Amino acid sequence: MLPGGDRAFAIHSFFHSQPEESHYFRAMYKTLKPLIFKLQPEKAHEWTMALLTFACAIPGMGALLRSFFAVRSKELEVEVAGLMFPNPVGLAAGFDKDARWLKQMRVLGFGFVEIGTVTPLPQDGNPKPRLFRLPADKGIINRMGFNNSGMVAAAARLRQRPSGLIVGGNIGKNKITPNEQAESDYIQCFNALYDYVDYFVVNVSSPNTPGLRELQEKEPLQRLLETLMAERSKRSIARPIFLKIAPDLTDEQLDDIVELVQAAGIAGVIATNTTISREGLSTPAEEVEQMGAGGLSGAPVRARSTEVIRYLHEQSKGAFPIIGVGGICGPEDAQEKLDAGASLVQVYSGLIHEGPALVKRINEGLIAR
Repeated sequence: MLPGGDRAFAIHSFFHSQPEESHYFRAMYKTLKPLIFKLQPEKAHEWTMALLTFACAIPGMGALLRSFFAVRSKELEVEVAGLMFPNPVGLAAGFDKDARWLKQMRVLGFGFVEIGTVTPLPQDGNPKPRLFRLPADKGIINRMGFNNSGMVAAAARLRQRPSGLIVGGNIGKNKITPNEQAESDYIQCFNALYDYVDYFVVNVSSPNTPGLRELQEKEPLQRLLETLMAERSKRSIARPIFLKIAPDLTDEQLDDIVELVQAAGIAGVIATNTTISREGLSTPAEEVEQMGAGGLSGAPVRARSTEVIRYLHEQSKGAFPIIGVGGICGPEDAQEKLDAGASLVQVYSGLIHEGPALVKRINEGLIAR
């Protein structure tokens, strides 16, 4: 067996002897994907992250993998809401609900990571099975239901967060909390995570917690945002607050969002969450029906997400930043979001369907353009 340093050097030489590194890793993932997709989605998620965690524990391997996956360039740096992002590609909420894999995501080259959704109390989420792949559509249906270990556990992990990585905290309410008491849940999470994250995301747009989307209506949303901004005013450091919205809102509701964001003074919007629509899918309708309720993400939501970004950007005249998410499976999709008015982008489903080299491909594509 090679000593640690020699072993790392040998692996480095192997990676960098490839004529097209991104193509090599993309091809390797395509080879492994059928095996990964034979596992139940949640088991596959845990297995692949356990494998990456093991690799990163090998002396020198974390730095080596980061040297391959991370694209460092001044051209990629972007300042949004007072934060300097090393590149515009982030990991969307839902992938790392409990801040367990921040070091691993940094290795994969993400410019920022959004944890959560975090709730005050731990909760198991909805009954399994609750996560389904749509390979023909490069999509995912989930009805996870904010399964997470709660704000105390998340805060404890965040104390050990890696340096040099921007981390956002996506916060929500517990399923058992009635909407009229939702503000209390959001404030608890806000205060518990405040010292450990760089920005916040108010999630009122998941379709998988009963009644949650009712909080997107103008009056309750205004109260919630104003309450959080008032709580923030007590702090010496002003963390940016973003609002995550659904792709299923009407133009009139989007107009309300523009008005509320500017009136409340929050930093901006994340557009969009998953959709309850099932239109235009290649997956047979019977299969989709058997999967049941849940939010659809990935390529099927790409066009609508971009429409929402463009509408918000135009209606607000670019008054606030937008983080674009929904169906980003390659550099062209990311550029589409940026051209529509997004300042940053996030991926999740695309990472599942395209593999870990996706972040590098996007960043290289943005530089090439």
